[in-house]
Amino acid sequence: MTDVPNGAQTQEAPSLNALAQYIKDLSFENPNAPRSLGPQEQAPNISISVNVNATPLSDTDFEVELTLEGRAGEAPNLMFSFDLVYSGIFRLSGIAKESMHPVVMIECPRLLFPFARQIVADAVRNGGFPPLFIDPIDFAALYRQRVETAQ
Repeated sequence: MTDVPNGAQTQEAPSLNALAQYIKDLSFENPNAPRSLGPQEQAPNISISVNVNATPLSDTDFEVELTLEGRAGEAPNLMFSFDLVYSGIFRLSGIAKESMHPVVMIECPRLLFPFARQIVADAVRNGGFPPLFIDPIDFAALYRQRVETAQ
């Protein structure tokens, strides 16, 4: 807080800044190529899992990891699988302590997601398949589910 001439107090405006974004880990497997690249009788079952983790680097800086794992098909006819850990360093300021955790676990992955989605789509396309566009993720619902599980 800063003093203003009339003695009133003002608060710093809340802000969330992305300081860096990067691929921490990326794996794409196409175990049955070239056989898996031909026409398929039916669309494969695609499963995707999402996870978010955060590590404090200081009182205001956090590393947030968005993990996307997916596969198309089942063994022995697995078409492809991928694992992506896409991370960012975020600085939060002017945010109340009790609001920091939800902001880090909801807003930060929400900002990372479009970039991670594009990386997955490009990896799948570069593996010889049509690009996989992952539907938007409700990180608030994911956060609520994680909090309920922890309790």
